[in-house]
Amino acid sequence: MPATSHLTPAEVEEFGRELDRIRDEVIASLGERDARYIRGLIGTQRKLELCGRALLFASWLPPAWMAGTTALAAAKILENMEIGHNVLHGQWDWMGDPKIHSTTWEWDFASPADQWKHSHNFVHHTWTNVLGKDRDIGYSAMRITPEQRWHPIYLAQPLYNALLALFFEYGIAIYDLELERIPSGKKDLKEALTQLRAVAGKIRRQVVKDYVAFPLLAGPAFIPVLFGNLTANIARNVWGHTIIFCGHFAEGAEVFTEDRLEGETRGEWYVRQLLGSCNIDGGRLFHIMSGNLSHQIEHHLFPDMPSNRYAEIAPRVRALCDRFGLPYTSGSLTRQAGSVWKRVLRLAFPGPARPLAPASPARRLEAAA
Repeated sequence: MPATSHLTPAEVEEFGRELDRIRDEVIASLGERDARYIRGLIGTQRKLELCGRALLFASWLPPAWMAGTTALAAAKILENMEIGHNVLHGQWDWMGDPKIHSTTWEWDFASPADQWKHSHNFVHHTWTNVLGKDRDIGYSAMRITPEQRWHPIYLAQPLYNALLALFFEYGIAIYDLELERIPSGKKDLKEALTQLRAVAGKIRRQVVKDYVAFPLLAGPAFIPVLFGNLTANIARNVWGHTIIFCGHFAEGAEVFTEDRLEGETRGEWYVRQLLGSCNIDGGRLFHIMSGNLSHQIEHHLFPDMPSNRYAEIAPRVRALCDRFGLPYTSGSLTRQAGSVWKRVLRLAFPGPARPLAPASPARRLEAAA
């Protein structure tokens, strides 16, 4: 039975109003405590990176290599997940700090910030889990829901999903270019080439920094520093891939048809965000290292709310879901990751067929009339 079949249109809108009240309360309470959080986190990240790179200069000693690589990987994860992703969402624009602002921040990731903001903030967060609109369903490369038409190329998706995890930042950079739209004329070739040059320039700067400049500065430790930087980047990529896939493709995440969007109300938008997202259980450090995307439900409900507030409102959102009889999908990291890989493996083969999530309560009543 559909998750929303018991709700009337009026109840869906009341659900939306309750969520609006939660959002308004949090936004009204933002202040110095929140500013200290993000500034302190940026300071911690930079100290971790400095410490990691300094230790790697002594990486002919195995303990120094291990400690330096671990510190650098942690710094890159923090910069990418809890800082870069959330700053680029505009979560900290309210501070008015030009150094921590969505229009000025550039992150340590292969995707240029402006290209990523279009594909992620606008396309994905607007059309979340709507087949044919949300390009994040399978990232234009994988079949992760039975509603996607099967093709023999999907037989290899377990392999290329593993490769995507290792080189996630480059996969996302290519994905953001939307190259598949060029043959149909939906994207101008000149625009694509301009964006491709921006990506190439970003990658070149990162490669020079991590695989040329810092190894050269290390002198005789050139090789271990290079491999330390490579290991840190791979660790960041695998971690980001795991967290993001668990939030979007774990068991329980629903996919919708485009007719769901016709006349979609605020309450219906909230319900779609809820049903298309999954949380991951964990402690405070885990949530920070995941960029608080372990609170994927709260993030999709309130993408511009500072991430440090998600843990605070999660019990209220869950209680609200219980009150309205709506699912609140959450599980351990191993459980969610296991369900993602089970899905990737099963859907590499044809079938199974299943109907898409039905239309909203309002449109069901219209159809019945």
